[in-house]
Amino acid sequence: MMGFQFGLKDVIDILLVGLILYEVFRLLRKSGAVNLFWGIFAFLIAWFLVSYVFQLDLTGALFDRIISVGAIAIIVIFQEEIRSFFYSVGARFSTIRSTHRKKTSRIEDIEQIVTACRHMSESKTGALIVLQQKQPMKEYTDTGEYLDAIISARAIENIFFKNTPLHDGALFIADGKLCSAACILPVSKNQSLPLHYGLRHRAAFGLTEKSDAIAIVVSEETGQITIAEGENMWAVDKQQLKDYLVAHF
Repeated sequence: MMGFQFGLKDVIDILLVGLILYEVFRLLRKSGAVNLFWGIFAFLIAWFLVSYVFQLDLTGALFDRIISVGAIAIIVIFQEEIRSFFYSVGARFSTIRSTHRKKTSRIEDIEQIVTACRHMSESKTGALIVLQQKQPMKEYTDTGEYLDAIISARAIENIFFKNTPLHDGALFIADGKLCSAACILPVSKNQSLPLHYGLRHRAAFGLTEKSDAIAIVVSEETGQITIAEGENMWAVDKQQLKDYLVAHF
């Protein structure tokens, strides 16, 4: 009888399975269903032991049926999270835009954004601004009012002025234009977020954790300016905001 051989192919196989399980864990952690991950993981171990180690035919057949039905159920339940996962994977391999505006124009736009955030911070006017990158945001921009306006500090401040029709929601900036306002964003279910973060912060994080967009939040309670990128969120002052935007745009 041939002995068990452990080669390079087996190492690659184990690493791939580990990577898949890690990505699934991250996906479920974002949706607040991390306990479900451990339940599924325990079931898969039991299925492997029953079907391949102890080779219990009847119990193994039952487990196989549950696996086939359960896979469809998971896809239905977590269709939004799965869609977001493939969005983020696609964003990593998307090509760079063929057209770029001049650096001077970008600096002027940044000055307008920073000026608006500074004024809204001083007046404690709540705001949520999303800067679109490579990944399309049409599914979110379509939920708001289409603008197609030049980037102007006064326009941004007017949008978020309290009790105006467009102040509640996110303002999208894309391709050097104020794209859409009053847009609805997905609220993050990440339980590790600080409790003092309000709905604007959680909406900003809900978008950036599943896309390459960058969000700027101005707190209505404190006037604090916060940047959200990826799975990170941190407070900045006006100079740090400007330096960050210049470095990224």
